[in-house]
Amino acid sequence: MALLIGGVMALVARAAPAQTSTGSIRGYVRDSSGAPLEGARVIAVNVQTAAQREVVTQASGFYAVLGLVPAEYDVTARHIGMAPQKVHVRVLIGEVFPLDFRLAASAIQVEAVTVAVASGVETRTSEVATNVTRHQVENLPLSDRNFLGLVALAPGTTVLNNGLNNTFKTFAGGALPADNVNVFIDGASFKNDLTAGGVAGQDASRGNPFPLNAIQEFRVITENYKAEYQKASSAIITATTKSGGNRWEGSAFFYGQGKGLIATDSLPLNTPKPEYSRYQAGLSIGGPIVQDRLFFFGSYEGNYQNRANTVAFNADTAAPPGRYPALDTVNLSQYNGQFVSPFRSTLAFGKLSYVPTTSQSLELSMNLRHETDIRDFGGVTSFQTANNVRNDVDTWIGKHRYTSGSWLNEATVSFQHYRRQPSPANPDIIQRAYFDEKACCTFIGLIGGGQSIQDYTQNRVSLRNDVSYSGWQWAGQHVVKTGASFDFSHYHIIKDNNGNPKFTYFATDSF
Repeated sequence: MALLIGGVMALVARAAPAQTSTGSIRGYVRDSSGAPLEGARVIAVNVQTAAQREVVTQASGFYAVLGLVPAEYDVTARHIGMAPQKVHVRVLIGEVFPLDFRLAASAIQVEAVTVAVASGVETRTSEVATNVTRHQVENLPLSDRNFLGLVALAPGTTVLNNGLNNTFKTFAGGALPADNVNVFIDGASFKNDLTAGGVAGQDASRGNPFPLNAIQEFRVITENYKAEYQKASSAIITATTKSGGNRWEGSAFFYGQGKGLIATDSLPLNTPKPEYSRYQAGLSIGGPIVQDRLFFFGSYEGNYQNRANTVAFNADTAAPPGRYPALDTVNLSQYNGQFVSPFRSTLAFGKLSYVPTTSQSLELSMNLRHETDIRDFGGVTSFQTANNVRNDVDTWIGKHRYTSGSWLNEATVSFQHYRRQPSPANPDIIQRAYFDEKACCTFIGLIGGGQSIQDYTQNRVSLRNDVSYSGWQWAGQHVVKTGASFDFSHYHIIKDNNGNPKFTYFATDSF
């Protein structure tokens, strides 16, 4: 049992700030001759929620709209005596969208003219990163609906153990193992501090870390990320979740796969295919509770898998027939057959977004993950000896953003409970292992309950506050960002590898 308190402080001064779950728009407003326009109003309106952010240009014509939720925006530039312009842009997570305006003189007030603009390309960031957009998340095929599979779109990353029967589904960056990665969702860390895999819940799991229908987009950073991305030394994923808007929308899906859709290998045994089925179903819904102010989004995904393992004991020994008659009384053949290994996973996500004024916003979200997996049997290990691997990851996040002039304050508080609990499915049955002669120790079989009783619990409360200032002018325009992050972590571990007694029998001792 341990209590860990950690803190990180970072100071960044550059033209493009890093952000864990937001984006920004920056640029210059000039007249048709190229002269800077001071005091011009730049207004960014979220197309989905109608939330509005407004800033005023400085003497150089520079402006920066910081802390924007990744979304589509209508950005309008206005100045007295000038014809306003409107541009439609999409701001991605972690992106600094460069957007300049040139306003023409106009003697009368007119409606803003919409002009086309090419996609913004960042030219002032040192990060080596790849954005996976909402269109890609929703349309690229994923047989298991695990969003980590899309990490392969980023050069230098590898998706690990992505097969049907694998129980360690995660990713890695460069030449380092998965333990060196980290995932941030809505700014909250999903780091696994106790066991392998890098991501909480992905060690020894067939399941997914987050419902795919709740992921809006994410960014994979492989090099040169800032100190605000802690507990990683290879690749980082920073993701943002979907939010409700001013229109009620929903979706539902069902995916099924049976053994008829799975081929055997090139050298199949003369046996029928084992039972196999995998079904995934889910839905999502989002919309306004109060128009332009309060929004809701929720999603659910269920993952139901059944795969059969074959138990086949071979009681033949190297000894001559009849030498050990006690072997004939064990009757290990009663444990033979095909037995189903069921996996069940439930993912639920809910989010409230509140925009009380144009200068502040509040988000509250929760994500619940619960899994059970009956496994670790087959071959010469009986179904009695199976383990039930329980896996729970529950996360609650609260975020508040406040802007005033050139200042932006972002505060985040989160709590995460992670519990991995592999234990015998039949803890009340003593385990028995059978071997042939001691000289060769040929293993015959294992019956009875499993031995190991384990329970890993990780509770983490995270407090984070970031302050950004975009009004600093010194040899150009800069954005200064500083922040502090404190983690209060509590770990509790039970690892009793011999909790259930085990008796070993040798044929030479007539069992």
